[in-house]
Amino acid sequence: MDWSHIKVSTLDEATRDEGGDGRSAKDVFHASSNPGCVAFTYEDIILMPGHISFPVHEVDLTSHLTKKIKLKAPFVSSPMDTVTESNMAINMALQGGIGIIHSNLSIEEQASEVNKVKKYKNGFITDPVCLSPDHTVGDVVEIKKTLGYSGIPITADGKIGSKLVGFVSARDIDFVDEPTTPLSTVMTTDVTTGKEGCSLEEANQILRGSKKGKLPIVDASGNIVSLIARTDLHKARDYPNASREQKNKQLLVGASIGTRPNDKDRASALVEAGVDVIVIDSSQGDSIFQLDMVQYLKKTFPTVEVIGGNCVSCSQALHLIEAGVDGLRVGMGIGSICTTQEVCAVGRAQGSAVYHVGRFARKFGVPILADGGIQSTGHITKALCLGASCVMMGSMLAGTEEAPGEYFFQDGVRLKRYRGMGSIEAMSKGSEKRYVWGDDAIQVKVAQGVSGSVVDKGTLRRYIPYLCQGVRHGMQDAGVSSLEMAWERLYDGNLRFEIRSPAAQREGGVHSLHNYSKRLY
Repeated sequence: MDWSHIKVSTLDEATRDEGGDGRSAKDVFHASSNPGCVAFTYEDIILMPGHISFPVHEVDLTSHLTKKIKLKAPFVSSPMDTVTESNMAINMALQGGIGIIHSNLSIEEQASEVNKVKKYKNGFITDPVCLSPDHTVGDVVEIKKTLGYSGIPITADGKIGSKLVGFVSARDIDFVDEPTTPLSTVMTTDVTTGKEGCSLEEANQILRGSKKGKLPIVDASGNIVSLIARTDLHKARDYPNASREQKNKQLLVGASIGTRPNDKDRASALVEAGVDVIVIDSSQGDSIFQLDMVQYLKKTFPTVEVIGGNCVSCSQALHLIEAGVDGLRVGMGIGSICTTQEVCAVGRAQGSAVYHVGRFARKFGVPILADGGIQSTGHITKALCLGASCVMMGSMLAGTEEAPGEYFFQDGVRLKRYRGMGSIEAMSKGSEKRYVWGDDAIQVKVAQGVSGSVVDKGTLRRYIPYLCQGVRHGMQDAGVSSLEMAWERLYDGNLRFEIRSPAAQREGGVHSLHNYSKRLY
């Protein structure tokens, strides 16, 4: 529709500078107008509305994760052992974001997780649960209780990659009363299969013709390599925003490493597995250990992007940029499960950290990743409008189906475990390298995180589109149709903000109700 006949005026500068339209970010954050050097969180500030001259579907969220990697959705899942393994990374990439595989795994296990993402083909389950003929009906029943399905390939040794010898479905065990009955006596041996390399469309045709619920995919030797489920075919669709590398059209994936000498071996294995970006995982990134690792990675693996951090100050950022990072991870002590600021008395409020580091890094063409403190789509919008190219999320994603771990119920609420990488539980699995550097320090582990649980968020297939749409609405209300426009207005003073009092923050949330229910989408 043509709106050219509608004319809008610009507010005179005097009225705007008096605060009639809020303040520029410079006025809010800089020392000249903030003499007390007050640091601001996302909750402390609010964006002022702008003029809307475009529909919400035209808001472009495309942004750079690093100098070379661009994402259609500026969302990154955190390298935490209760957040990101291959399933999370695959689904984040399909939705236009990216997942960073955590390093609380052996080198071989982490490389394997990366490899699963790179080999993923939409609609194909590459790591199905398999059983052997010696397993029992009781094992199938237990899998149905915990995972919700009972269609299971039977292989010679009960593992993926070995000879397919049969298949068990619900109809095979429905009338078997004895749970110790071996599967060899009830499994179907005449199994319809697809050949390795077949397309999703070809597999769909085989399923339709066989009228089966599952289709094992086997190689030339009859070894199972993947599985297709009829229910997944209903879900499988083109993902036009999927994050893929240009050469082989494989999904993008990242992985984290530490700064210890043996992390160089870890990096080598990850690169061999096909990792696209390596995140050096440290709570305080401005160390000689990390600077040395950055330089090593850029010299040894020049085609792999490297994100350094964490940092919250311009001096930290400068040292990492000089070392050669392709992106910066910003945030220290502000995650929901992080206690760094409480324990170590070091860190910075995230709103201030993102603005100052983002503004500084922009001079060098280095994108920043706002890591932590995200509790809502409003926080994502604020982070992006303060200069972040992407946001990294932990607790926001930990309750999804794709996060590692099993659901459990407590007081009638469906939950999943979530813990900080600085918690004693995570440190005991290997993440202490993120927080300490001396051999003596390892003798006494000082927790910088806690363990807890988060509420079920459902599947990423619905949750990420909700996050995207919420951010689009926020940017539309602010009058910016792209992140590039938001940053241009941020730095020229036309994107306006106000500082909220505690009362204003309460007023901006749900209030004055006896009770209420809250549905995200």
